[in-house]
Amino acid sequence: MKTDIEIAQEAKLMPIQEVAERFGISAEDLEFYGKYKAKLSDELLEKTKDNPDGKLVLVTAINPTPAGEGKTTTSIGLGQAFGRLNKKAVLALREPSLGPCFGIKGGAAGGGYAQVVPMEDLNLHFTGDFHAITAANNLLAALLDNHIQQGNALNIDPRQVVWKRCMDMNDRALRNIVIGLGNKMDGMVREDHFIITVASEIMAILCLASDMKDLKERLSKIIVAYTFDGKPVTAADLEAAGAMAALLKDAMKPNLIQTLEHTPAIVHGGPFANIAHGCNSIRATKAGLKLADIVVTEAGFGADLGAEKFFDIKCRKAGLHPDCVVLVATVRALKYNGGAAKADLSNENIQALKAGIVNLEKHIENLKKYQVPVVVTLNSFVTDTKAETDFVSEFCKAHGCAFAISNVWELGGAGGIDLAKKVLETLEEKESHFQVLYPDHAGVTKKIETIAKEIYGADGVSYSPAAQRELKRIAELGVEEFPVCIAKTQYSLSDDAGRLGKPKGFTVHVRELYVSAGAGFIVAVLGDIMTMPGLPKVPAANRIDVKEDGCITGLF
Repeated sequence: MKTDIEIAQEAKLMPIQEVAERFGISAEDLEFYGKYKAKLSDELLEKTKDNPDGKLVLVTAINPTPAGEGKTTTSIGLGQAFGRLNKKAVLALREPSLGPCFGIKGGAAGGGYAQVVPMEDLNLHFTGDFHAITAANNLLAALLDNHIQQGNALNIDPRQVVWKRCMDMNDRALRNIVIGLGNKMDGMVREDHFIITVASEIMAILCLASDMKDLKERLSKIIVAYTFDGKPVTAADLEAAGAMAALLKDAMKPNLIQTLEHTPAIVHGGPFANIAHGCNSIRATKAGLKLADIVVTEAGFGADLGAEKFFDIKCRKAGLHPDCVVLVATVRALKYNGGAAKADLSNENIQALKAGIVNLEKHIENLKKYQVPVVVTLNSFVTDTKAETDFVSEFCKAHGCAFAISNVWELGGAGGIDLAKKVLETLEEKESHFQVLYPDHAGVTKKIETIAKEIYGADGVSYSPAAQRELKRIAELGVEEFPVCIAKTQYSLSDDAGRLGKPKGFTVHVRELYVSAGAGFIVAVLGDIMTMPGLPKVPAANRIDVKEDGCITGLF
């Protein structure tokens, strides 16, 4: 059996100019990064802004398990299937982070015959967007420490610096560090921290900004520290926004590549959904809506994280109106949620399936609260039995959801035709009455409680003393109307990774709260989730290599 990277390297790519031309995009509207990658120009986004919008389809999933779900693979295969049905469709996806590529997951460009290519470029440095975000983040950190060193005219309290440095790699040793060691000229000694680039507020800002003016305004609002008398210090106070925007100028432009079947894919931005808001950029999604009749996008991890943030943060801020949701599950993952051991997932087990399908049930229930029609798809594995797939099919019908089996990993777009037809039927026959989960004017604690009870199924919420103090500061800052971005484990509906299925009788614990004033949301950190992941015992990096001819191997 061929690996994903072998399939991708054997594919015959179409020059990106030809892919673009099929959608009415001329070479003048592209900024080329070689033959197979390009950025969409600001001029293109401006001249298409009055085009009518296409339909917006979100692909999300149940909680991830070691058994795999295939949300990105399904998204790509669905886009390819629309192409086979002669529908003008584009994908709007996130860029992969280097952290997972070299850490636990390997590549993140889809899989099998449902991939975006060039796969190696996308998974590694791509067009440099993440490097620009990292540089902008760390420039702000350097300017902050330099200001303190050069006399501290803003009266910054070094004990209340909240801005963290970042890098796009899993490195747990940098979570908590001490800087400024050495002599007096090496800076003030203080505790500092690193987060992964995809958790940086700069990443969120890039993905939420509508244009350069909006980007600079958002960058200016970033709170980096507090003074000795508790007043916020911003990037504007440090006169940093202009230089940061200069670093991000090209990164603001969406990237265009293709799938294995030459479906256009606009890939831009990459915040994690477990510790950030988990959606590709608003600019990319809106560009797709102006260029195509159907846009297939995805939000990270399970629907309790990615879909909730897509709806309550991205759609709220961008004025987007999703028309349909595709909810991805696998028989294997459902059996895992039902208590089956990973080693036994290939064996038919209806009892485990019945026990674990409550996870799917909860996500269906949650998505319906947003008043958007839901289509459930099973990402097919060869070990699935007819009895198992029939059980899931009947379950979905009983819950009022359209259902289709997806074979896109094995067959590409051809394996997604049934799913594509179900989505088209849904778009034609069912109207979306999209609504957010909570109003802007609800207080911060009410918003967190609403998500915890309505989406996670929690009994309530508890707050650490530090989080309680931050609630008072949020009130003083006057930002209580911001939506909430919750950082928690992706593996469970609760904040405890070990509680699978549909847990009951639990309370979520808010460990930390902080304001992302530039992004325009409040982050609530639950349980023991980390904003800088660590590497596993055997990192994916151990399998990655380059042959003498320059061919990369081991990237899944």
